[in-house]
Amino acid sequence: MSKRLAEVARKVGVSEATVSRVLNGKPGVSEATRQAVLTALDVLGYERPTKLRGERARLVGLVLPELQNPIFPALAEIIGGGLMQSGYTPLLCTQNAGGITESDYVDLLLAQQVSGVIFLGGNYTEAEAPHGHYDRLRQVNLPTVLVSAPVADLGFATISTDDVSAAEQAVLHLHQLGHRRIGLLLGPAGHQPSRRKLEGAERVLDRLGIPLEPSLLVHGLYSIESGQAGATRLLANGATAIVCASDPLALGAIRAARRAGLAVPQDVSVVGYDDSALMSFTDPPLTTVRQPIDAMGRAIIDLLLGQIAGTAQPGDELLFEPELVLRGSTGPVPAAR
Repeated sequence: MSKRLAEVARKVGVSEATVSRVLNGKPGVSEATRQAVLTALDVLGYERPTKLRGERARLVGLVLPELQNPIFPALAEIIGGGLMQSGYTPLLCTQNAGGITESDYVDLLLAQQVSGVIFLGGNYTEAEAPHGHYDRLRQVNLPTVLVSAPVADLGFATISTDDVSAAEQAVLHLHQLGHRRIGLLLGPAGHQPSRRKLEGAERVLDRLGIPLEPSLLVHGLYSIESGQAGATRLLANGATAIVCASDPLALGAIRAARRAGLAVPQDVSVVGYDDSALMSFTDPPLTTVRQPIDAMGRAIIDLLLGQIAGTAQPGDELLFEPELVLRGSTGPVPAAR
């Protein structure tokens, strides 16, 4: 008993007397501290006293930024299946415009006394978004894994695809096909993965002696409609090829090319990012940069379960190497261009 009190007190950062009051249902403890102690019991693998146990399964919050991009439900399926095999039930939290906020979900998950949280995207990727709710996760030392490039100094375990390498591979491929006016169609300017893709593209273009023109860079939302609007601007500015920060953006770029009377890839080449479901069946099949979601999914689960078991601590960001998948949406630069 004393060992358990000491471990829980150390994890939460309170006295053993406070932990004892929580376990015995005594007054004089704030609700936030009570929840932190109960969460620490779960995280450290101790059973709650019967009167505090309640009727619940071991839960892990799985927070998705959206469902429109097929890469997120695909990754959620891999992670959810792995969690179930390990005896945990995923609690799916999907964000929608005007709906429940990420901060609200954090409150909900803490109230549900989850054993951990996995974010597949969210405010932590955006420089200008609110980040205060992550403090509540740190305060209770709740095992947490972030997927995709975060802003600096959040202190959570993180797994990402190497966005810099992804952009470099795409630009080099188009350059080898003879393209020199390569447009970039990225997510919002403050979005960390897009910042990294821009860094990679600028680095390789500079090495090739082709500085990026401001007119060949467009930031937008991650949607087909935004892709179409952004690509229309890039095509008007003379782009013969477009590197996109997601597959839906790339599908929008192909639509924009066709609306402009151009053929893909005969008149303009398009590269996507993710290699999400059905991209090999589009017209034309999409050349894209594949995220290794199977390997990433296994690593995400291992990182989370290691934290829950107390055998792993949040460390450096783990970067997974992407793979350029060549299909039919890229080709040589048109002779007249």
